[in-house]
Amino acid sequence: MTGPGMNGAPHLLIAAGGTGGHMFPAQALAEVMLARGWRVTLSTDARGARYAGGFSHAVAVRQVASATFARGGVLARAVVPLRIAGGVLGAVLALRRDRPSVVVGFGGYPTIPALSAAFLLRLPRMIHEQNGVLGRVNRLFARRVALVACGTWPTDLPEGATGTHTGNPVRAAVLERAGAPYIPPGDYPLSILVIGGSQGARILSDVVPAAIAALPDALRRHLRVSHQARPEDADRVTAAYARAGIGAEVAPFFRDVPRRMSEAQLIISRAGASSVADISVIGRPAILIPFAAATGDHQSANARGLVKAGAAILIPESALDAPALGAQIRAVLENPKAAVKMAHNALANARPDAATALADLVEQLAEKGSA
Repeated sequence: MTGPGMNGAPHLLIAAGGTGGHMFPAQALAEVMLARGWRVTLSTDARGARYAGGFSHAVAVRQVASATFARGGVLARAVVPLRIAGGVLGAVLALRRDRPSVVVGFGGYPTIPALSAAFLLRLPRMIHEQNGVLGRVNRLFARRVALVACGTWPTDLPEGATGTHTGNPVRAAVLERAGAPYIPPGDYPLSILVIGGSQGARILSDVVPAAIAALPDALRRHLRVSHQARPEDADRVTAAYARAGIGAEVAPFFRDVPRRMSEAQLIISRAGASSVADISVIGRPAILIPFAAATGDHQSANARGLVKAGAAILIPESALDAPALGAQIRAVLENPKAAVKMAHNALANARPDAATALADLVEQLAEKGSA
């Protein structure tokens, strides 16, 4: 068995890329492992470090240089392999100095150094894939780890990779609202939450205010909207709601999404894995609009479970316009019984124990020892 870390406690190294989709489930695992007496280190890049504020202060943050082939010119791309090699060498030295009991990767280019070093040092290692289609880095490592914990089921895995369905871990702030009583739509104030993620939110800013503005007066006069919009879109989205006489709070990022979600009668969202998990665990009706440019159309795969369960309505981006969205908003908010059923179906599809299931796998790997 791999020995304990420097203070006698077993040591978990979490490697995660710099997006909320990778960082939120990583944070959820860190919370459980700390509670079980483990020491936790987070390896991420500068983007990921921005999310590290949500992690416990007990988690040590190790920042690595980001290196992605997706951005930059020819020269910048030519340097990427050298930066990755340097990152791997640095990670090997760091892991030999402070040897982890287990290394878990959550995807994204910043996970390459830690997972490569774990492979070279034969440390117990696994990855967690949030989406129904493996990301590029997780696909690269899927056959080089003991197992792939899958947040979405089924997940498209390469031949030879071992998949285990754990669900997507949600943060403690979401678990605190798990199964919060749903107030069905009626003749009183109603709340809609619009969340778009860091990418591809512009179309929601274009279409959602127009769809809500066109709703019948009897419905519209009760509405209050929380709309997450990119900074460059915020002014025009705010103005659109104001013109329609709708009370709206527009911001690039809401720190209290779990509270807003629990108070909403309807959520309009992209189908990012973390958003889908949060919607399921809290249990709310949703209209999901998968991000068309997502790698391998993985957001459509993420949405599949909630749609099949009768908890969510899916509108492909190619079919999204104000009349189509408005019709689906009315379908939920003008039918309280159907809305309640959707909320219950979302809850039935949830995996609130996902972080615990993932933590159990980590401890099982630690017991098996070197890989």
